[in-house]
Amino acid sequence: MAIETLLRNIKMPSADPVPLRSRTMPANTASVYMKGAGAAEVNRPAAARISPALQALTAAALLLPGLTEPARAADDEASIQYGHYEESPRDVYSRVPTSEFGFDLKKIPNNFAPITVDSIHVQGKTLLRDRWRFTANYSEDTWSGATPVATAPAGFGGNKAYGGGGSVKHTDPSLGDTITGATPYIQSLTPVFDQNFNPVLDKGLDADFNQAYGFGPQPLTHTMTMASPETRKQGDFKLGYEWDEAAVDVGGGLSLENDYESRFVNWGGRLDFNSKLTTLNFSQSYTNSTVSALLDHDSLPYLGFIGYQLNGKDDNGYYDGSVNEGTLHGKREDIATNLSVTQVLSKSALAEAGVGYTHSSGFMENPYKATYAFFVDPNSFDAGSGVYLGANTAAYTEQRPNKRNQVNLNLRYVQHIAQLDAAMNLKYNYFFDDWGINAHTFEGKWVQPLPWGLTVTPTIRYYSQSAADFYHPYLVLKTAGSGDVNNVAAYRALIQQYPNFSSDHRLSAYGALSGGVIVNKQFARGLNLEMGFEYYTHQGGLRLGSGGEGGYADFSAYSANAALKVDLDTLGRSLAESGGGHHHHHHHQHGPAQPAGLMFGHMLNMADDWMIGYQYMYGKQAGNLLQGTQPISDAAITQNNALHNPNCADAQCFVAPTDMTMHMHMFMVMYAPTDWLNLMLMPTFMDMSMNMRELGGTNAPQPTDADPAKALVGSAVNHAGHEHQTGGIGDTNISALVKLYDDKLHHLHLGLGVSAPTGDVDIHLRPNHAFELGFIHYGMQLGSGTWDFTPSLTYTGHHDDWGWGAQIQGIKRLQNHNESGYRLGDMLQATAWGSYQFLDWLGGTVRGIYTTQDSLHGEYDGLHVPIGTMDTPANHGGKYWDIGMGLNATIPGGSMAGNTFSVEWIQPLQDNVNGVQLEREGALSAKWSYMF
Repeated sequence: MAIETLLRNIKMPSADPVPLRSRTMPANTASVYMKGAGAAEVNRPAAARISPALQALTAAALLLPGLTEPARAADDEASIQYGHYEESPRDVYSRVPTSEFGFDLKKIPNNFAPITVDSIHVQGKTLLRDRWRFTANYSEDTWSGATPVATAPAGFGGNKAYGGGGSVKHTDPSLGDTITGATPYIQSLTPVFDQNFNPVLDKGLDADFNQAYGFGPQPLTHTMTMASPETRKQGDFKLGYEWDEAAVDVGGGLSLENDYESRFVNWGGRLDFNSKLTTLNFSQSYTNSTVSALLDHDSLPYLGFIGYQLNGKDDNGYYDGSVNEGTLHGKREDIATNLSVTQVLSKSALAEAGVGYTHSSGFMENPYKATYAFFVDPNSFDAGSGVYLGANTAAYTEQRPNKRNQVNLNLRYVQHIAQLDAAMNLKYNYFFDDWGINAHTFEGKWVQPLPWGLTVTPTIRYYSQSAADFYHPYLVLKTAGSGDVNNVAAYRALIQQYPNFSSDHRLSAYGALSGGVIVNKQFARGLNLEMGFEYYTHQGGLRLGSGGEGGYADFSAYSANAALKVDLDTLGRSLAESGGGHHHHHHHQHGPAQPAGLMFGHMLNMADDWMIGYQYMYGKQAGNLLQGTQPISDAAITQNNALHNPNCADAQCFVAPTDMTMHMHMFMVMYAPTDWLNLMLMPTFMDMSMNMRELGGTNAPQPTDADPAKALVGSAVNHAGHEHQTGGIGDTNISALVKLYDDKLHHLHLGLGVSAPTGDVDIHLRPNHAFELGFIHYGMQLGSGTWDFTPSLTYTGHHDDWGWGAQIQGIKRLQNHNESGYRLGDMLQATAWGSYQFLDWLGGTVRGIYTTQDSLHGEYDGLHVPIGTMDTPANHGGKYWDIGMGLNATIPGGSMAGNTFSVEWIQPLQDNVNGVQLEREGALSAKWSYMF
């Protein structure tokens, strides 16, 4: 359940953590992030709902923070979490030449980066009135990297070279032009099977060679496929009401990807009895999901979808799947019910037992997995060599049953160890379903408080499962079937023997072992910082009772997580109890309103003050292509396509962007060691997307062009027909703000900061039509890749309800180029604003903004295929004029007193771009901050 580890943070995975792309389950309320988890991770019970009285009793007994739910649920709370998950590269093998007539199996280079996932999760909780509570969540994760698409005997050539199409080279001459992760296509070889229909390696092309040396063993290997970065976004909510001995809540949400959409609703509650020593928790959820999977270009010519085309709807009206213009469509429904009982056993122990049931129906397949089928002619047996010398090969998209019933049984025991002031938390889970999978999960945690407000929690987990009834690494049919994937007779023969089939190794028999540690730091005044790390290994040999999948499917992974939680109630009480009520009120009125999009504009005025905040920024480019300030036609862009073309990096121009969007999440922590100095840390998380169109009047080459150079460009143009996405952690700013002047009416401060290059600048496009396409467009990288100096100078003033200010800010690149060979242009921005306080708690702002930025310097120093205006370094930067309008609200009283919310819309007035660029449509900034 590593996707939950990435997105929910600090809860370690209990099964296979392969993320996102394997649709083994829906995004529902019980386990919304586990579409790619192990087979048993499909019916997680909802979070236990424990009564306040039971919480208080348990917390008092166990004397440990974090062991159970808090004794008092926070009325108002905010948290932000970040996670990173990364797999190890997978070993692949292929058949490679050892002489002019001999072959052998060798491990070949895996040129693709392994799967990585970067995620962010933001949560807010608030008490609406009396007993009504509202919780809202926003999650975003971006994944990329190589994943297995099929499995086959290594000698059958699933990872063979592309006949000269591939562009990635290696240093081993014996491997020829091999590029891993080609396609699930057996490369025109004749698979050979022994008399028991087991695959063997035909070591040579010459019959005499085979007679002399025989046929070698035949291990299995994955065929890998690579994907460009893709982003999933989810929003959900929960509304609850509490009585003294009961509670009920309802919720719902939406999870969106380019190819997958889930809509879910849920309800649940709790009931306390037995003098509130026993709590019954229950929940139900309904999820409706749709798949619209754009299939691999390289797979379409030979991957069989005939099963979907023939089967159509089943008797219940659900789609098994349908293929339309290269897109696989499907629908699915999931209904989950969970029930658990928590019992306080003594003043130092509690136990919990639960059961969960999920019924799923509809499209259950992973649309990106294929399974090889080998049709072995029984009449082709050669008695001299003892093998079947002929077999036809086809690759079909997997076909799973269109129904699934899953049951989870859970046990948990928590024991306080008084001598060590620690707690032991033991869990066991048993899972089974009607697909034939049985799984066991054993988990142990030790929660150990330490001095200085620290809690350390080492965790170990073991997971084991049996294989699904229809799991097969590959299929063998003893018939002279056709290798044509569209042959109806061959498909009928296949499904007669294998009604359902999948080679997804997460449905195989395997075991997994993981271990990690969580470090929790409880700060005074309601701040909690938590960090976790886990290492995970997946091996067939770790399965209980042995009999797991072969070593070809083994891999390891790690995940790292960080979370900051702010209990706003505790902050407010801490200030009041310490006599800081007046000081707290002072923070409510900390000066005139400032624009939400302004950076480094505000200082803390008193030593030992803190400020925390979260800022979301959205920007979009769309509309006309501009040259300078004027629109430019397609014909003007492409008129020099056959000659020198400055618009397209001296290359031919075939595409241009239609729109580009940017989402940025920034978390801010500011501390004032003195009344004249503030220190600030601001990490960022970004995601971007770009859609493109072919320019009018162009005649782009095709991926099948005989000229490799033209075919490469044609492949890149073809890839541009699909949305490109990137996402993950961006650059991190570290700044100091120095007060220069302050007389209560006028204020001037200097900002001195650096931007650390924590954002990736080496993101690549996925291969397409057998070609490596290299770096993605410059504007889609996540950071600058260089250390940057970020100075600023800010003046503010106010009189009565009026306020005003001005700022000049710059970015100076401190390195000549980044690790990918280029650097972004320097930037200078000047802004001035005015504000008016409509009410004590509400103000408005208006400002003007001027920005100038240089174009890019240098260019990519690796493979990059420029096909459009966005791929030219000169087509970046420019001069921009904008107007911003915003509102600021500071909550004046109650438990949320002191929280400031602001929003600003920035409307472009004029773009004067360098080269040719897409015009800007506008930007939105929304900010929350709290000072204490």
